[in-house]
Amino acid sequence: MPVPKQKHSKSRTRRRRSHQALKPKQLVKCGNCGKMKQNHTLCGNCGYYKGRQIVDPLKKQLKSKSSNNS
Repeated sequence: MPVPKQKHSKSRTRRRRSHQALKPKQLVKCGNCGKMKQNHTLCGNCGYYKGRQIVDPLKKQLKSKSSNNS
């Protein structure tokens, strides 16, 4: 197996790792309710994605409340 001849300097290591930094999440306004949401994801507030309702948040809340009471 090849073994490095010399240790990499701190600056060389840090330059390589400069691309590994965390980037902030991209937020956009929901087209339906106007609340901020993550891009390309379902709106957690109203349940819309790309102008269509995918999930009914009221049904989801009622279902979670009924399962908690059992």
